[in-house]
Amino acid sequence: MLQLPDLRISDNMSLTLGVAACVGVIGTIVWVYLRKSDSRLPLPPSPPTWRVRGHFLLPHEPFLTVARWIDEYGPLITIRSGMQNMVIIGRYKAAVDIMEKQGRTLADRPRAVAGGEIITRGLDLAFCHVGDRLRRLRRVLHTHLQPKSAEMYQPLQMSQAGAVILNILDDPSNFQNHAITYAAATILKVAYGKTSPTSAADPEVREARRLMSRLRVVMRPGAYWVESIPWLKYLPWYAPELRDDFKRVRKLHTDQLTRVKLHMQRNEDIGPSFSRYILENGHLYDLTEMEMAYLCGSFFGAGTETTATAICTVLMAAAHFPEEQAKVQAELDAVIGRERAPTFADKPSLPHLEAFISEVSRWRPLAPFGEFLDGRSCADVHTVHPTGFPHRTTEDVIWENYCIPAGTTVFGNHWAISRDPEVYPEPGAFKPQRWIDEQGRLRDDLTFFVYGFGRRVCPGQHVANRSVFINSLLILWAFQLSLDPTKPQDDMGFTNTSMPNVPCAIEFQARVPEVELRRMMQNYPGAG
Repeated sequence: MLQLPDLRISDNMSLTLGVAACVGVIGTIVWVYLRKSDSRLPLPPSPPTWRVRGHFLLPHEPFLTVARWIDEYGPLITIRSGMQNMVIIGRYKAAVDIMEKQGRTLADRPRAVAGGEIITRGLDLAFCHVGDRLRRLRRVLHTHLQPKSAEMYQPLQMSQAGAVILNILDDPSNFQNHAITYAAATILKVAYGKTSPTSAADPEVREARRLMSRLRVVMRPGAYWVESIPWLKYLPWYAPELRDDFKRVRKLHTDQLTRVKLHMQRNEDIGPSFSRYILENGHLYDLTEMEMAYLCGSFFGAGTETTATAICTVLMAAAHFPEEQAKVQAELDAVIGRERAPTFADKPSLPHLEAFISEVSRWRPLAPFGEFLDGRSCADVHTVHPTGFPHRTTEDVIWENYCIPAGTTVFGNHWAISRDPEVYPEPGAFKPQRWIDEQGRLRDDLTFFVYGFGRRVCPGQHVANRSVFINSLLILWAFQLSLDPTKPQDDMGFTNTSMPNVPCAIEFQARVPEVELRRMMQNYPGAG
């Protein structure tokens, strides 16, 4: 067995590292403050700070601090984290003008040494820099995630959503785990063709969620010196836990792909899946087997935590706003009744349900500080980075009288954008009606950046939207939701997609006789 050298550092080595760190810090600070763009336009305004390490953000709900800065200083602000200037976009128009219309110049990612180079070794799509490899990886993902392809998963999603109803009937207090089970079962089937029962307690599900949580911690600013002194990654004794994380991530992804390969070699019919497709067609995209393994693994990161949290947030909102829940259920009763279970086919006739879901995503954004990183959830961003997962400008970006220089880290701040009073009047209020036009139809001129911006928008958005819709539809049709008055409630609890045990107790009362409801769900389309 390979023996690691003694990890104790000599006084000379400590002095060397200290000097190197000081030189790096001073040099970078000088670069940050002295660099100029050719345009001579200034950076967006910056809140004052005297801290050498940059602006201070409270560890609890720091997005509220940034939102106050946006209100005070304008649609764009510049903050400093350590040795890096970062521009935060906090208003709708600025997000469209910069992140969408100039998306080509913001498609890159900044360097992430610990997470992107040591743990994932550049294999994870989330950290992939702009270029040919990013285009190849996203092109193969789109074969299974574009709108037409996503429609194929509707029977699977209906079957799993029906199982959620049965699970709530059996164990209503564990609705969070039921949502995680739904998301994990759906993603594992799509990615690997897994047909055996899946639950939130399965080892592979728990390991994947543990590694995602670990990655969030690793990317916390200041967590590792290697971000400031990149050559540390070449020292064999430095941060051995990062190399252990790499081994665990690699094993999780390769074990899953190997299982599919064995089924194929034995000519066992496991049905279609993304992993089977790329094993058969990977050569068309010039993919290595390790790239295939990580790309399949990205499906789990793309959907499990985020989808489960989105579903739970809809349920929480329904319980918190019973009058709005009643409006949705009145629409469900008028369109569907209670003699049959609803399906995807009912969607065009349910604008108020869709408006309710849209308002939930605006009212409590899943990633209040940032966005989804190529399908990987980046909420819980106060433990990832003070402003979420970043974009990086590859050219100077001009907006009004400001310039964002090439090489700058840029974020679209979901919380602040969702509170833009010019686009969402009374932004603090929960008003699903804002999404309905005068004719009672869903508006097509109002949107929210649920899945990110520009060319790094989450490729799994079409599958995720369908999952949230069918679960919201079935649960609100089947149950009357209310808050448990004996327990505390936290309506900000689900702004963290690591799915903690937040104090959100919901009571479920069946709107259909339980025996009949069970029968409907056991015979629901796709069930079995």
